[in-house]
Amino acid sequence: MTAASHTQTQAPRDNLKLAVSVILVTVLTLSLNDALIKWVSTDLVLWQIFVLRSLFAVPLLLILLRVRFRRTPLRPRALGWTAARSLMLVFMWVAYYASLPHLQLSIAAASYYTLPIFITLFSALFVGERVGALGWLAVGLGFGGVGLVLKPTAGDFNLYALLPLLSAMLYALAMILTRTKCRDEHPLILSGALNLAFIAVGGIATLAGGITGGITGGFSGTASAASFLSPVWAPMAGGEVLAILLLTLAVLVASIGTAVAYQSGPSSVVATFDFAYVGFAVIWGFVFFAEVPDGMSLIGIALIVVAGVIAVRK
Repeated sequence: MTAASHTQTQAPRDNLKLAVSVILVTVLTLSLNDALIKWVSTDLVLWQIFVLRSLFAVPLLLILLRVRFRRTPLRPRALGWTAARSLMLVFMWVAYYASLPHLQLSIAAASYYTLPIFITLFSALFVGERVGALGWLAVGLGFGGVGLVLKPTAGDFNLYALLPLLSAMLYALAMILTRTKCRDEHPLILSGALNLAFIAVGGIATLAGGITGGITGGFSGTASAASFLSPVWAPMAGGEVLAILLLTLAVLVASIGTAVAYQSGPSSVVATFDFAYVGFAVIWGFVFFAEVPDGMSLIGIALIVVAGVIAVRK
């Protein structure tokens, strides 16, 4: 989803127009990807999407590495830390995608984009970075916005709205690992490791379901008869295959586009445009699902965006 805190690899000369253009295309693609995930959540299951999408993505990444970066070793330098980072990101996506069938897309996006706030907090706790007055202002505004979005009252509270917050925490921890332990890894190697982790986790979840539910029961049926997290794979027709291909393209655009954007311009500037994702999510939620956030939610979304911008520019 966002990469506001990805490790920045400065190019010799910044190209701000390229950076802004690429990050806008990237978050547009990511927002459409997540809208598509929400759309197909009644027809496919999460582990099926993980495995099939990454089975398409890994060969494409290998081809790109061999064609453009032949001297780059395929084995990560920090194998253990890269694996830990990948697993954090996989479960980050599990938490976020599991929320989408139950939340408005704009609400899930706003809750997830608290991640700069958690990065600020975790950097202070685990890395020893100083959090100044603006940083604490961002934290306060962000959590105020979260309160307005989540509406923690007996009548309005949706427990699933906590999942994007968990997702943001996992992403923040993964980005701290990226900065401190995986800083020298090539972005395409990190992307490849992440996709291998998607295959591993999705495969294990599917096999575990097949063993506990019977071989036939574990690999047949329909997603509508089970939850989005069920190990039961759904039958696929042309529409579902097309959806998997589009999701694969979106993952590649996101991983490569993010790297290009943050290598081409100052992270504080690029990250500001990264928040366009929330605006796109509001648009796609209305266009595809007729979702209209109420007034308090819109104010909360605005506060979260302002807090995130302050957090990345402090």
